[in-house]
Amino acid sequence: MKALKIGELTARIPVIQGGMGVGISLSGLAGSVAACGGVGVISTAQIGYRDPEFEKDPIGTNLRVIGEEIRKARAIAKGGILGVNIMVATRQYAEYVKAAVKSGIDLIISGAGLPMDLPKLVAGSKTKIAPIVSTVKAARVICRFWDHHYQRMPDLVVIEGPKAGGHLGFSRKQLEEFTPVTYDQEIRGILAEVKKYADKYGKEIPVVVAGGIFTREDMLHAMELGADGVQMGTRFVTTWECDASEAYKQTYLHAKKEDIVIVDSPVGMPGRAIRNRFLEEKESRRESIKKCYQCIATCNPANTPYCITRALVHAAKGETDDALLFCGENAWRCEKMENVADIMAEFA
Repeated sequence: MKALKIGELTARIPVIQGGMGVGISLSGLAGSVAACGGVGVISTAQIGYRDPEFEKDPIGTNLRVIGEEIRKARAIAKGGILGVNIMVATRQYAEYVKAAVKSGIDLIISGAGLPMDLPKLVAGSKTKIAPIVSTVKAARVICRFWDHHYQRMPDLVVIEGPKAGGHLGFSRKQLEEFTPVTYDQEIRGILAEVKKYADKYGKEIPVVVAGGIFTREDMLHAMELGADGVQMGTRFVTTWECDASEAYKQTYLHAKKEDIVIVDSPVGMPGRAIRNRFLEEKESRRESIKKCYQCIATCNPANTPYCITRALVHAAKGETDDALLFCGENAWRCEKMENVADIMAEFA
């Protein structure tokens, strides 16, 4: 399989491990994927949730722990490529980016909104930048804006499709309208849009496809469309190296296809999760928000049905009946615990 080249960085296996928060992809998983020749990605979403200072100062703790997790991942990665996923909707987004750059991260992948000012935030560093886009329109907007304002292009583009896990870059209507065939057409359109700007700048801009990637065959299909690699999250959750609790991993192993549902996240985006007692209760009962953990800028504690930070922290800790269990469409296909090395060998 052809290597994935991101500027001067080369991943021997063209697989990026998707960033999964809260606490699902931290140094353990990211470092292991990087060590096996892929790109390991740490999610910065409430990354400091395990730290004693988190309750008192969530943002300050997160900014400190970003560096700590990157250092721990480096010790595992054996010189492999490490990235962080930072959501644009994160409160004090710029500070998270600067903390990752300061810690020498190789790559920043950024979605949940378009990272319009990301080039400015990494200026003068060696850190590569990759926006996540889901439509041709989004790809055109970000490339045109970066071209006009910063005279630079992405080092990598991630196309995240409607089968992805967690927060999705689509409206419910779009999720209903896109089929595998029509989304393949959208992928081709995004690739053409990116190539137009790559040609203008005389550089290669690799594009990876995410959302629903579970097997080598899925990767080969993406590459037949013209992609340079894939990003995969769900398959890595049920690995021994994943940073999530064993109880969270078991929810994937026990999930049936009909358990995977689209939910309305409290932060104003649709998302994909495993149906459980928590979701059933929240359909009829609003939670009283006593503390704001300063996670997403679009969240208003005064009218949100529940605190998404608390719900996702419960998932990471294994309190699965009281948790929001984010997952990709293929979570029900996870049948056993695996080693990261074996998965990466399958995709090599």
